[in-house]
Amino acid sequence: MTASNEPSAPPAKGGPKESPSVPIRLRPARAADVPALVPLLLRLKRLNEEFDPLLKVRDDAEAQAAQVLKAQIADPKAVVLAVEGVGADKDKVVGVVRALVRERPFYAPPQEGVILDIYLLPLYRRRGVGEFVLRETSEALRTKGAGVVTAEFPAQNEIAQRFYAKRGFRPITEIHARPL
Repeated sequence: MTASNEPSAPPAKGGPKESPSVPIRLRPARAADVPALVPLLLRLKRLNEEFDPLLKVRDDAEAQAAQVLKAQIADPKAVVLAVEGVGADKDKVVGVVRALVRERPFYAPPQEGVILDIYLLPLYRRRGVGEFVLRETSEALRTKGAGVVTAEFPAQNEIAQRFYAKRGFRPITEIHARPL
């Protein structure tokens, strides 16, 4: 089944959501998804490594990714989503989202939704999928209590900068680093 521009019945709360205009379904990730999500998350982390040598992917990154995903799938303050293709890619995981809600003890609103990772296979980019995923992720963070949403990505990633800026995001803090 491919997505169309026709409205469909809303999915059950927490169930898969099919985009009305892009060829994907978005649903909460399950522990059984971890083997499919790990390679996608590692592709993103290896891409990040190209932006800055301080983002060098560890040798044990696969095991770390599996551990982090399992923990966050079970964490009520986290949002981990599986992006599934439709049509020929039906039920194939083609993207991953990781986000969490964290406290802002000195600022209002007191809870921030932080998008840590959004990764889509190249075939699913530049077709409105990222915008749909961002919108749904933001809504999931809002329902968990976030009053503001932020995104973390490598400072040199101009594609991410443009993507988020086009959707109303702006820099509010910076992290500077040096090796020791």
